[in-house]
Parts: sequence; C-alpha cells; structure tokens
Amino acid sequence: MLAGQPIVILRDNVEETSGMEAQHSNIMACKAIAGAVRTTLGPRGMDKMLVSPSGDVVITNDGATILHELSVEHPAAKMVVSVAEAQDDEVGDGTTTATIFIGALMEEAEILLKKGVHPTIIAKGYNLGMRKALEVLKENAISAGPENKDILVKVAETAVTGKSIESMRESITKIIVDAVLDVIQKDEAGKITVDEDDVRIKTIVGDSLDQAELVTGFVIDKTRCDVGMPKKVENAVIALISQPLEIKKTETKSKIKITSAEQVDAFSQKEKENLKVFADKIKASGANVVLCQKGIADAVQYFLSHENILAIQDVPEKDMKAFSRALGATIVTSVNDLDDSVFGNAELVEELKDIKATKFTGCKNGKTVSILIKGSNQIFVDELERAAYDGVRVVMDALEDGLFVVGAGAIDTELNLRISEYAPTVGGRIQLAIESFAKIFETIPNTLAENSGHDPIDILVDLKAEHSSGKKHAGVNVYTGKVADMYEGGVIEPMRVKKQAIESASETASLLIRVDDMMVSKSAAQMARSH
Repeated sequence: MLAGQPIVILRDNVEETSGMEAQHSNIMACKAIAGAVRTTLGPRGMDKMLVSPSGDVVITNDGATILHELSVEHPAAKMVVSVAEAQDDEVGDGTTTATIFIGALMEEAEILLKKGVHPTIIAKGYNLGMRKALEVLKENAISAGPENKDILVKVAETAVTGKSIESMRESITKIIVDAVLDVIQKDEAGKITVDEDDVRIKTIVGDSLDQAELVTGFVIDKTRCDVGMPKKVENAVIALISQPLEIKKTETKSKIKITSAEQVDAFSQKEKENLKVFADKIKASGANVVLCQKGIADAVQYFLSHENILAIQDVPEKDMKAFSRALGATIVTSVNDLDDSVFGNAELVEELKDIKATKFTGCKNGKTVSILIKGSNQIFVDELERAAYDGVRVVMDALEDGLFVVGAGAIDTELNLRISEYAPTVGGRIQLAIESFAKIFETIPNTLAENSGHDPIDILVDLKAEHSSGKKHAGVNVYTGKVADMYEGGVIEPMRVKKQAIESASETASLLIRVDDMMVSKSAAQMARSH
C-alpha cells in the first residue's frame, strides 16, 4: 500500500507461494512422487496399473514408465519426473532408486529446516555428502572386463529380477549378454564402446514367452506385400527405396475427358506400363529384395512377384535408417539410382512362421543384433520389452566402465556408515546436513525389507553390524529376510547406475531446498477451475 493505494506487482493469473509454505509444498510433492514408486523396488516389488483417459492400460513396475505416465502438475514433482527420465536415458536403470533418494533428501531437509538450519547450509552439506559418496563408490567398485561373462549375466539378472520377464530369467539374461557382446567395439586404446542402436528389441504378440531368441541381424514386424513373392531369399541383394512405387497424384487438380471404352483401355494400359517400369528397373539392377518406405501399387507387386523379388512396403523411416546401417546400404529416392554401390547384403531373408515378421540374418555390417521376445498379450509384451531394455542398458554400462557394485542394500549400507564417519570431520552445522545425507542410504535396505514383508529395523541393525565388522558385501536377502553376502548371491549392478542416481538426486534436492518463493502462472481455464 502507498498513500492508501494498492500497488499491483503480479497479474491476477499468477499464484504466489512464499517462505516456509513454498518449501513445504516442494517437500511434500517430492515425498509423494517417491511414495508412488517406492513399493515397486526390489525382487518382491509390486506393479502399478496406469489407465489413460482413453482407457489404455499399462501395468509395470518400471519407475521411469510410471512417472512418465502420471499426469503431474506440481513444478517440483515435474522436476523429479525429469530426473527419472534423465536417469533412464543416461544409464537405463535405477529410476526408482533416484526418485526414492530425492524423496528421502527432501524429508531430511524438512527436519533440518524445522531445527532452524539454513537452506544454503543444507545444500552445501548435501554437496559435500555427494562428493564423499562418489569417493566411497569408487573405493568399493569391483573391476571386471568382457571376459568375465558370469558377472555380466549376474548384472543382467539383477536388472530383470522382479519384472514380468523373471520366469525366463536364466535364458533371457544369456541372450541379452550375448547380444551386447556381439556388438562391442574397441578403439586403439582398448576402450570399449557399445552403440545402443546396434541392439534392437522386437516384441511379438501371440507366442509363448519361453521362445525368446537372439537374431544376428534384423527382425521387422512386416512381411512380403504379395503372397506370390518368395518367403525366403538366400544371398539377398537388398534395395532401400524411399519413393512410392505407385502413380503419384498431380500437385494441381486435373481432369481427363474419356469418351469411349477404347480410351479407358488405353489409359489403363498406359498406367500399367508406367508401373511396370518400376519393376523392370528393380529387376535390371540385380536386387532381389526391396524395402520401400512408401506404398507399392498392386500392379508393381504383381510384376515383382513374377520376377521372384521379395518386397516389403510402408517400412518406417526409423527402420529404414537402421537397415541402411546394418546392411551397409544407401537409401535411394528413385529406382533410377539403383546400382551395386547402394545395395545392402544379407545371407538370408526369411519370413517367420506363425507370426507377422521377417528376419534378416548374415548382414554385411554384422554389428546389429535383435532380441526377439514373444508374449500372450500386448500389455504383457510391453512390460517384457521394458525389462529387456533395462537388462541391455545395464550390460552396456557395465562393459563400457568395467566397474560394478554389490546391490541388495550392500553398497548403500557402506555409504551410510562411511559418510556418517566423515560428517564429524567437517564440523559445524554442515555436519548435520552431511549426517542427514548419510541417512538417505538407509531407505534402500529399509524399502527392500518392507516390500518383502520383513522387519526393516532388524535387517538394518544386522546390516550395520556386518559392515562394521568389515563385511562390505553384506546385503538383504529378500527371500529369507536375512543378511547375507550378496556378491556370492549374484546381486551386482554397474557402478554408473548408482553414481548417476546419487548425483541427480543430490543436485535436484539442493536446488529445490533453496527455493523460498514460487510464482506459478495459470491459464484462464485453470483459474476458472480453482474458483
């Protein structure tokens, strides 16, 4: 107010939340999101059923998928969702862990704020705690290379355990590891890199789950466009064409006036001749398999089938580019450009039995593999694909870094103890924030115990006792409810997954804690709903 007159700073459609209310709002949002995914953690974690407004159903325990499907409105909650998505993009797993860490960090911050600790002190303490955590991770990392296939299989098993694919865990994990090992590349210094695009996961509805297989090449869920075409082509010479093999419509409107049956016949004959040119040029080029990004006219299909050429139409652009890479082929825009320099090669192109798919094996590049997974219905198949994707990504991470940590709460308990020991060396109020940071690592063994129906307090006490006596690999056996050596139990994960989760959670929590004012602009529709 100035001389009795109000000064309007913000528009009517801006909703402002300040001070402790803003901090509390952010804390509650983060805790709510963490609570939504917490019960999915571990081998005995539960699934979530998500139903879209259109009625589409998703059943999953994948943290990234759950958060992506949720219609989140709160800005702090949106940040948590973006962290989970970034975790999924960067390392392919650990989304639930990262989300739980953020929720725990915000909960600890709430306690410190009530004690009168300043937000910047909390943020600084969290930053120091994060640095110490990364040091402890490196010190406890286990090194292994691609020759240690057993460890890679255990890494894949850890990623898929607790998911729908677990019933065939033994066979699918070996397929996943073989697939990734088939496409690894080494530079001159011996550093291993793996291109994510080289391992493709294809899912097919209608077959039993135990019939998963590894295809050294490509599988595309399309088949020949005419039944007269061959089902199988050996020593395939493959043309990739982006132009439609049909008569194009004119860009401007045009009319043809036909006054007799002879003119109709002549017009039809001319159209057939023009379409036959497509088939003739493909035949003359030497190609015996055609992948077309657009449609293929019926007449062209007829002519190609008579020439014993297998053709597939309406191939998605993404698949065309992947084929180009795997086959060593060039996508051409016209049949006039077809020659030996643009063709791809495969030892065998074969249409699969009982399912609508075509398999390309013995590709020229030889660095592309496909994992073929089958299931009884689409919802189940989608979850299988997510589980296989997690397995593939963690094996890639493990191969590229060569560093692993023991899961099942083992590395988390070690982090908890070591950071708690480090906190008093810093002193001051920052010590309180570092001690709070150490406490977040109790949430993983606690959650694993709760989700398995065991007492989290007893398990946590036993874990700390074992680690204090030097048993760094002691973790939670969720099936027995006892503390055991989980390295021997085969619960191993790439260090990169845990590192990314700690970094992203710490940075996000530090950012949100420092917020003491939120100004949210709302649309007219949102304002009307709020009133």
